Amino acid sequence: MLKKVLIANRGEIAVRIIRACHEMGIQTVAVYSEADSEALHTQLATEAICIGPARASDSYLNMTSILSAAVVTGAQAIHPGFGFLSENSIFATMCEEMNIKFIGPKAETIDLMGNKSNARNAMMEAAVPVIPGSKDYMHTTEEVAKKADELGYPVILKAAAGGGGKGMRKVMAEGELEALFSQAKAEAKAAFGDDRMYIEKIISPARHIEVQILADEQGNVIHLGERDCSLQRNHQKVLEESPSTYITEKTRQEMGETAVRAAKHVGYRNAGTIEFLVDTDEKFYFMEMNTRIQVEHPVTEMATGIDIVKEQLRIASGLPMTIQQEDIQITGHTIECRINAENPAEGFRPSSGAIDYLFLPSGGNGLRVESAMYGGYKIPPFYDSMIAKIITKGEDRKEAIAKMRRALQELVIHGVETNQYFQEAILEDERFVSGDFDTDYLQNTFLQTWQPPTSEQ
Repeated sequence: MLKKVLIANRGEIAVRIIRACHEMGIQTVAVYSEADSEALHTQLATEAICIGPARASDSYLNMTSILSAAVVTGAQAIHPGFGFLSENSIFATMCEEMNIKFIGPKAETIDLMGNKSNARNAMMEAAVPVIPGSKDYMHTTEEVAKKADELGYPVILKAAAGGGGKGMRKVMAEGELEALFSQAKAEAKAAFGDDRMYIEKIISPARHIEVQILADEQGNVIHLGERDCSLQRNHQKVLEESPSTYITEKTRQEMGETAVRAAKHVGYRNAGTIEFLVDTDEKFYFMEMNTRIQVEHPVTEMATGIDIVKEQLRIASGLPMTIQQEDIQITGHTIECRINAENPAEGFRPSSGAIDYLFLPSGGNGLRVESAMYGGYKIPPFYDSMIAKIITKGEDRKEAIAKMRRALQELVIHGVETNQYFQEAILEDERFVSGDFDTDYLQNTFLQTWQPPTSEQ
């Protein structure tokens, strides 16, 4: 078993990993920027070391500083969490070259699945259904226009190296293509340093359903069921749940088996997620693979009782998984709401500053809160705006929703604006409660009529 792990991240995921390590008797090293000197993860870790100024490029993305911290502290492994360097194959290679374990897949797997076009080709080799689209990169407007005509509008432009909705544009008609293609390429270049694009047919209406997988270094691969992540704003997930009420048990089994087959085909190891789009006939199509732990991993942990982070640590230690496919059972229903420091009434403008008062909900079975916040903490303006993730589990979806409503009613955050009341409105929405929504619902329907509460409400 690993003895000391450096966590190359911050916020709630760093806290989450540190706690799992300590429960397993593993010492931890927190790294932090100058802006995060008072952050919770620095206080919980066995030791903490500053790696640079506030800007992420000078700290949490500074590979040399992070690796130097690992060497100085004697860390045997690095857990990258999500975001930052978690899907950076160069960093994974550098770790390997320095005999430091990267807690994640091999660099070549990150490269393969991180490039969306190459990942599509790999999935086709594995007989995994993919969304109809271009096999090769699209470099010119003429190439894109020709392929769009073949596929039929609407289509979606995607950055080959993309993620998080960057370098992505929906094109509803031919007249929009040239301008949106230029915008997508420019955004991809700025975000990833790579403006290669590909094009896909839009599957609409559709649900966004992802399958969690685990793979050890002995070649064993299992799936932990699915999460429905269809409630999104600007391609960013807002609320997730498990199991999906949209698919039948037959489709659920087929998706799980397909995800395992896909992971085996690329020689995957550690935790990852296969994301699918599912149409109205329950036909599912590979969309992408996230070669890291997901923000929404607690949904699956609550649904299955499996601690994914601890399994990651065991796998990275060279141990086989403690569980087999037949051990996995999804019970009840689980929902996660992401609480962000942002103002929905002003276009979801990020909010930073000091938290004057904080009360996190608690009590009863089936409630979990993941957060790195505390009263008096100053949220820096340099990073992701997430304050907390609230996860509830009930015997059924109705009870899980009721618990989440109760939890949000108890949540109190003073000092910064949050999306708390926006999440409360979603939970009261008839379409959400009935399960009648798709990936476009939140953006194109709910937000068109939703009104923020006034100060008198």
